[in-house]
Amino acid sequence: MNNASLRHDTAMVHVDWQDGTSSDFPYIWLRDNDPAAFHPQTKERTGDLTSLSLDVLATKIETDGKILTIWWSGDDTISTFDCDWLRSRSPGQRAVDPAHTGFTYWRQELGAAGVPRVVSDDVLNSDLSLKNWLVSTQTFGFSIVEGLANNTQAGMDVARRIGFLRETNFGRTFEVQSKPNPNNLAYTSVALPLHTDLTNQELPPGFQFLHCMANEAEGGGSLFCDGYAIAEDLRLSDPEAFGLLSTISIPFRFHDENTDIRSRKKVINLDEGGQVIEICFNAHIADVLDLDPTLMVRFYRAYRQFMIMTRDPAYLVTLKLKAGEMVVFDNRRVLHGREAFDPQTGFRHLHGCYVDRGEFESRLRVLQR
Repeated sequence: MNNASLRHDTAMVHVDWQDGTSSDFPYIWLRDNDPAAFHPQTKERTGDLTSLSLDVLATKIETDGKILTIWWSGDDTISTFDCDWLRSRSPGQRAVDPAHTGFTYWRQELGAAGVPRVVSDDVLNSDLSLKNWLVSTQTFGFSIVEGLANNTQAGMDVARRIGFLRETNFGRTFEVQSKPNPNNLAYTSVALPLHTDLTNQELPPGFQFLHCMANEAEGGGSLFCDGYAIAEDLRLSDPEAFGLLSTISIPFRFHDENTDIRSRKKVINLDEGGQVIEICFNAHIADVLDLDPTLMVRFYRAYRQFMIMTRDPAYLVTLKLKAGEMVVFDNRRVLHGREAFDPQTGFRHLHGCYVDRGEFESRLRVLQR
């Protein structure tokens, strides 16, 4: 910090930094974020915003380039701020989040050989390997873990290196295999078009882990596409369709003898800046559309176009998992599916679980320290 000055006309502290840039800190923001208003161990706020006046006034300011000290009117409060802390939290710019790695959009040309891979022992025994794997998995949206032991615990051990497993109405873990009286198409041998899981949930699960225990049947190749890439291409090629899918929610529902879980979701979800941050697409559990009749045909056209793009080979990456491999993917970004298989020709069994995005990002932040 070069210098700091009080600006009573705007009720801000103006700071000039050594690189020639500057920042403005409103008085009320500085009082609200006084380091003394946070618990020293838990780091949680202990200060009470309602006890502060919105017209709080600073009377004096000093800095040695490393520490900024402010005296406030109306009481004897003196606040001290670390200048590096202030610089990293300048109002008007988002704080740097080590869990935000950015995204690499991909299409067919990525190919099975381009999918990031890691050895399970490395992830289990090295924090550096774990961090690097998390970064690549989030960047591409999916990866493959190799060398897992031949037991269902092995994949869960990798998942738990990240955080708690997400429990759903299918349990904390689930078995993807053909079985009698299925309550989900995944538990059959038919082809599964690309989709994201559990769009009927209030919050669909984040990262999915599918550990291949056996894949000996004819067929059964796994299909993947980058939903973010499809959404961005749709934004350019068909702005009206993109606008409809990113602003209008539709109903999703899963129901069987014991459950009836429903939620409304937009197919394409954006953040405040217009960045695509989530895809919710599952034609199997889409409920009866209840849109206004004047909107229905326009929405169907957009929805159908997105569906067509998910089936375009230009976006597909196909691979056949081997026993001991586990595919890990962001269920709210990467759509997954399966080719039909013949259970009479061999056994196919995947063991699955979920870890939510919040757990994934938390682990990445801690490792980035």
